[in-house]
Amino acid sequence: MEPTERHPAGTRLSGRLGSIRCMNVTVLAKFVPNPTGTPSLGPDNLLIRDAGDGALDPGDEYGLELALQLVEAGGGEVTVVSMGPAEALAGVQRGLAMGAHRGVLVTDASLRGADALVTARVLAAAVGRIDYDLVIAGVESTDGYTGTMPATLAELLGVAAVTAVRKLEPDGDDFRAERQTESGYDVLTAPKPALITVTAGATQPQAHHGRQVEAGRNRERRRSRRERPHADPNGCRRDRRARQGGRRDRHRR
Repeated sequence: MEPTERHPAGTRLSGRLGSIRCMNVTVLAKFVPNPTGTPSLGPDNLLIRDAGDGALDPGDEYGLELALQLVEAGGGEVTVVSMGPAEALAGVQRGLAMGAHRGVLVTDASLRGADALVTARVLAAAVGRIDYDLVIAGVESTDGYTGTMPATLAELLGVAAVTAVRKLEPDGDDFRAERQTESGYDVLTAPKPALITVTAGATQPQAHHGRQVEAGRNRERRRSRRERPHADPNGCRRDRRARQGGRRDRHRR
C-alpha cells in the first residue's frame, strides 16, 4: 500500500477527523507469562504459560484503548479475541474490565506451541465469525514474536493491513492512518474493513479500579454460560452481512 503523504519527523497534521458511526472493532489480545521479566521454558522447550504470573500483554492495551475511544466517539462494540490455554481467560477478562463489550477465547491443548501461521489461521476462523469494521493488534508481543502474524491474518481475512500505526481516524468509508517510519511518518488510506497494528504512542491506556476488573470477570462468566443477544445501546445497529459475505466465503475456501 503506497502512502498518500510523507512527513519528516517532528511535523504535525491538522485534525481532520471523519465521520465516526457504528464502528465494531475487534482487538487481538495475548496472555503472556511474566510480562515484566523473563519467561521460563519447560522440558519441551516451550514457554511455561500456567505459572500464575501471566497477564495481558502490555502492548495490547494500547490497541484496546484505541478501540474504546473509537467506539465511544460514535457507537458500536469492542470485542476482544484471544488464543491460548485456559489461563489466558484472565487476559480476556482484563479487556472486559477496561470496557470491551464481548470476549472470545479459543483454547485447545493441540494449539500449544503453535507457530505464527497456525495462530493466524485459528484467529482468522474466530474473527471471521464476528461483525467488524476494524481489527487491531499489537506490533509485537513480549514473550516472543516474528512480526508476521497480523499481516498473515489480514491476508487470510482478505482485508487491507497497515502496520505500526501511531494515529488512526475514520474518514467516511475509509480509515486514514499515520504509519510510523524511521524518518517520520507516512499517511495512508485504507478501506473498511481493515487490520492495523498500533505502536505504544497511539494511545495511553487508562487506569482501572479493582472493582471494574471484578466486574469484567463476572461479565465474562455470564457470557460464557449462554449466548446473549447482541446489544446496541447507541442505536446504531447495521447489517453488514452482505458486505462481509464475500470475504468470509473466501476464508472458508
